[in-house]
Amino acid sequence: MLLTPLLPFPFISVPKNFPHLKSPSFFLIRSSSSSPMDTNPQPKKVAVCGGGVIGVCTAYFLSKNGASVTLIEQSSVACAASGKAGGFLALDWCDGGPVASLARASFNLHRSLAQELNGSESYGYRPLTTLSVSITESSSSSSNRTGPIPSWVDGPAKSPRTIGSTDSTAQVHPEMFTKRLLSKAMEDYGVELVIGKVERVEMAEGKTRGVVLEDGREIDAEAIVLAVGPWSKRFSILGSLFRVYGIKAHSIVLEPKEANRITPHALFLSYYPAQGGKPMDPEVYPRPTGEVYICGMSAQAEVPDDPEQITPVPESINTLKRVASSVSSHLVEGKATVKAEQACILPCSEDDVPIIGEVPGIEGCYVATGHSCWGILNGPATGAAMAELILDGRASIVDLSRFSPARFASAVKK
Repeated sequence: MLLTPLLPFPFISVPKNFPHLKSPSFFLIRSSSSSPMDTNPQPKKVAVCGGGVIGVCTAYFLSKNGASVTLIEQSSVACAASGKAGGFLALDWCDGGPVASLARASFNLHRSLAQELNGSESYGYRPLTTLSVSITESSSSSSNRTGPIPSWVDGPAKSPRTIGSTDSTAQVHPEMFTKRLLSKAMEDYGVELVIGKVERVEMAEGKTRGVVLEDGREIDAEAIVLAVGPWSKRFSILGSLFRVYGIKAHSIVLEPKEANRITPHALFLSYYPAQGGKPMDPEVYPRPTGEVYICGMSAQAEVPDDPEQITPVPESINTLKRVASSVSSHLVEGKATVKAEQACILPCSEDDVPIIGEVPGIEGCYVATGHSCWGILNGPATGAAMAELILDGRASIVDLSRFSPARFASAVKK
């Protein structure tokens, strides 16, 4: 039996409300192999490329259901959008569209995973009340206190409306969620984490055989999952079939001095700048860590080769700081510490529908990308459906036919 050394997780700052996460044992990742005395058939070997929430969820459900999984990540786990997203979850906000069944299944999976993994303590899972609020940037700090406006929202807020209840909206800390799920998969189900850049997919007679890394390492696999978000175009077998482009979204993370005054209300704003112009639509998510996450200022952008090269635009960050101070006196610089100024790139498909399924004409090669701003929400159901598709030949948790990459094949032939 081969022994694999323990590897430390990539560094993650631990909020003070989660002291148990500082335990070294939480960050140890292990790989296991079956005993040579086992008489059971060998598990299916799967290589999952991409250490974001989609790849980690896929690795988790594959390994939990008996596959031998190697997760390959170029930089560090949850280093891109999965570490910098808001972590907002909604049950029914996608109803009426092609993603409705995926979103509903995934919202419910988040709830069951939180029970299984003690999500309220380990990664900040909690139900939320969600409000729509209109705010006009001005020198006045008075608020027309009508309707369900929380007391900490003491800026010029108007027209409050409840758009999500604790039954239909919730949140996670996305980086903590992704890393907790991977930790569970490695400790209990034998997932192996490899840090390296995938250079190409190895194929023979129309079937996948594994992947080759940039440094020459080869990883054999019967099935390969490409869950690399906006970096999908790096692989010609994907780029020749469909286009995934990137939307660059900015965010800041604040820590108010009086964090206990901030109630669990997510805010979706119609924000009118003082200089006039069209309203913006930033979002505000208080977290149980005592932090407040504020995001917005999104635009299509080029995708750099290295996720660590994604840097925020200073003007966008300054705008988000103005939004924060307009929403609440508790979020003004001086009364709140700026913990992060950041940007990430969200993967979007040509038809705004996620791409999930087997790549046409290449047996054993699968893709999961294009989840846009709903990647954290839809990660669990995507991962569970991919595991079923790879291990059973079809997904039962969600009908994946609407998401199949084959929908682009006919367009390519024309």
